Amino acid sequence: MHDYDLLVVGSANADLVIGVDRRPGAGETVLGSDLAVHPGGKGANQAVAAARLGARTALLARVGDDDYGRLLLDSQRTAGVDTAGVLVGGAPTGVALITVDPSGDNSIVVSQGANARLTPGDVRAAASLLAAARVVSLQLEIPLETVAEVVRAADAGFGGRPGPRVVLNPSPTAPLPADVLAVCDPLVVNEHEARFLLSDDPAGSSDDPEEWADALRSRGPRSVVVTLGGEGALVADRDRTVLVPSLAVKAVDTTGAGDAFTGALAWRLGVGDDLPTAVRFAVRVGAAAVTRPGAQASFPTAEEVAAL
Repeated sequence: MHDYDLLVVGSANADLVIGVDRRPGAGETVLGSDLAVHPGGKGANQAVAAARLGARTALLARVGDDDYGRLLLDSQRTAGVDTAGVLVGGAPTGVALITVDPSGDNSIVVSQGANARLTPGDVRAAASLLAAARVVSLQLEIPLETVAEVVRAADAGFGGRPGPRVVLNPSPTAPLPADVLAVCDPLVVNEHEARFLLSDDPAGSSDDPEEWADALRSRGPRSVVVTLGGEGALVADRDRTVLVPSLAVKAVDTTGAGDAFTGALAWRLGVGDDLPTAVRFAVRVGAAAVTRPGAQASFPTAEEVAAL
């Protein structure tokens, strides 16, 4: 019996957001809107997105013993996320500095803070959380060695039982060890992340997402999902490659939309959907998320997704 549909292991940041008419170039200063502070971080975002949809969700993360850390814990609990795995202290809470232009596109700089202090030892101490989850979702705003420890534990299983299915979004981009790639099911990438991982491969210069997916699959992941923004997402596993179209919506703010997509995808895999079916649901969640400002504040409920 699993207590959680989804365990998210990852970052928790305070998002400091400023709207701008255009993003500044090197050496340039531009004026922006009033500062808005929101709970964020890829891990925390995924956990809130899944919980708001109805998933039984837990978060393993680290925050500072400060006002931003308390903001993040409150937002998780309000969404219904189990925060027993959220560790407090060791460094200030991570912060993301975000600028958003009128088209809804954003640029982000992250100060890792406490996220960088989430260690492999913390993962080993939280083995009961991993054992209780059907799916574990990961990103790269925490140390790669910590991600690798989660993957190792999930692949090894617990007491003769299989470990959770691993969903990994390699953002921000970094080279991935072969043993980490081999357990991803799926590896979730956007165009930028796909091209980075394929920088030494001719497919990285292609404009064809199917070529990216095929080349990434050849490196070991059990499946690959390539997100394509307003075009939807491409699903590739050993049996098929499927393009899942998105809905036509007016984008207000894309901040957190990828996290909403991945959180929704991981949850649906946790309740037994096959990969294409899970992606079809996730693209609807991502489309709903871009129609409202903010990250977690924009994430829809299951009822709102059904109404699209």
